[in-house]
Amino acid sequence: MIRILKCGETPAEEILSRSFPVSDVAQTAAEIIKNVKERGDAALREYSERFDGVAIDDFLVSEEEMKEALDAVSTEFITVLEKAASNIRLFHSYQLREGYRIENPDGTVLGVKITPIEKVGLYVPGGTAPYPSTVLMDTIPAKIAGCGEIVMVTPPQKNGKVDPAILAAAHVAGVDRIYKVGGAQAVAALAYGTESIPKVYKIVGPGNAYVAAAKKLVYGTVSIDAEAGPSEVLIISDGRSEPSVVAADLLAQAEHDVMSSAILITDSEELAKAVQAEIERQLALLERKKIARASIENNGKIIIAPSIDEAIDIANEIAPEHLGLCVDEPFRYLDRVRNAGSIFLGRDAPEPLGDYFAGPNHTLPTGGTAKFGSPLSVDDFIKKSQFTYYTREALNAVSEDIALFARQEGLTGHAASVLSRKKAEE
Repeated sequence: MIRILKCGETPAEEILSRSFPVSDVAQTAAEIIKNVKERGDAALREYSERFDGVAIDDFLVSEEEMKEALDAVSTEFITVLEKAASNIRLFHSYQLREGYRIENPDGTVLGVKITPIEKVGLYVPGGTAPYPSTVLMDTIPAKIAGCGEIVMVTPPQKNGKVDPAILAAAHVAGVDRIYKVGGAQAVAALAYGTESIPKVYKIVGPGNAYVAAAKKLVYGTVSIDAEAGPSEVLIISDGRSEPSVVAADLLAQAEHDVMSSAILITDSEELAKAVQAEIERQLALLERKKIARASIENNGKIIIAPSIDEAIDIANEIAPEHLGLCVDEPFRYLDRVRNAGSIFLGRDAPEPLGDYFAGPNHTLPTGGTAKFGSPLSVDDFIKKSQFTYYTREALNAVSEDIALFARQEGLTGHAASVLSRKKAEE
């Protein structure tokens, strides 16, 4: 049963605590990366047989396989994918920005130019739990940014093919190439390239502990997005919410994984007890009830706070991936929220709305990293270059100042560099 904790009676450490998975897979991931780096496709084939139980001859998903997948999914699902993609595309299109150029009266020109990352790799989980939603969320911002080549890797099923729903989403989103390979070996292939799979400049997308470890290990060779931890939701609710609805929203997160966390903070003890009872009732109805129960019992909690304002203070300390404000006038509290990956306002904006359809990205900072991290966006697929132009006159006018600064740091060569042009004129 989910725990009920009361502010003032429960130590603050227990209220703010969260469970972090302990993973000791870095050494294995490093060995896989080294093998793929040295042996390329041969290593990938060995790992496919060992980990996926399937022999792969050609990793590239063919046009025939794509057509077969599109025929296998329902037209209704394709329509939903297209609606979701349209919403995601609209939301992320507002994130596009241009560089800037400053032209000063003395002839100097300063600025920033924005360039899309040329080659991007997307990792999409696809073994026992395929996520076509991740395909849309990761591909569409990259397309909007203008990335030249978008390469997707995803684990094959036991039949040696990719889940049809994933391929359908890739078709709708506009992925350029798809390869049937998963795990740390797929990350290594994207980072270093193999005979079949091209090297990319950035890798994004969630995965298991081996994928997360591999991404950390290849960082520097390529860029990566933030490390993805267990999914989490924190709901703030007053006593006017329907207990069955709040319980359902908490369980929607709990069914993700045994390490997921679902937290309710409320100023109503009556609601807390009603939600606790509802969770027990609804748990029995879930297909993934074993996973959801483990999540609820190990990581879930209901916190009774003196007020909604104090509930928001607690939420800011926890910095959840998803934050639900199930209160009257939710926009009244929006500015008080400082740390949250994605905020769901009101009683009719459940977190799954963001997972699939509304438009904001579902790749979010987890594990408290919302204190400094942000959702995946178009910004993750661009890079910025600064530029500087000075006339000789403008440089000479400030060269003594720069030289003084350089000498203060003991860098006489720097000083000589800026003074050399002035001396050459004398």
